[in-house]
Amino acid sequence: MKTSKLARREAKQLFRSCVVNGVLAEDRVRQAVKRVIEAKPRGYFGILSHFQRLVKLELDRRSARIESAVALPAELQARLQAGLTRRYGDGLNYSFAQKPALLAGLRIKVGSDVYDGSVQARLAALEQSF
Repeated sequence: MKTSKLARREAKQLFRSCVVNGVLAEDRVRQAVKRVIEAKPRGYFGILSHFQRLVKLELDRRSARIESAVALPAELQARLQAGLTRRYGDGLNYSFAQKPALLAGLRIKVGSDVYDGSVQARLAALEQSF
């Protein structure tokens, strides 16, 4: 389903009203959705679907997933969090995971940015070069 320009514009305005100090406020998102559903303006389904897309993109942009082959010490986790906070700002949600397939190194994904310094990625790149 194609969303109309008007619905996209209204969804963007709705999304901007839910951002407080550069961070998406969950309570405002819930209130905004509730108001749109109650009012049922013309094209409200398109407004809600585009609004959902904007919220999902923002949540993805504000989440950091850090994968390593072994469990990281608390000191290293704190340093990684500090570095990512400097680069991307406050409000990131961090998740640390163990992935033995990496062999060694780290893989960090923040939104659509991926930093892969793992041995697995280097071996795959080497394999591609042959």
